[in-house]
Amino acid sequence: MPIKKELLDILCCPKCKGDIRLNESGTGLICDRCKLLYQIKDDIPIMLIEEAIPIKE
Repeated sequence: MPIKKELLDILCCPKCKGDIRLNESGTGLICDRCKLLYQIKDDIPIMLIEEAIPIKE
């Protein structure tokens, strides 16, 4: 089950409080400012900074 738009509208990056977006595969949330990927496991976004995966450009 994909993340609902209503949930995406209220979630923000826990590090910078900026906007996040769903990645193309729907498996994570990306903060473009911090270059971090927050994984989605069992339809639950893991919004912990220490669990985030750095994105390489």
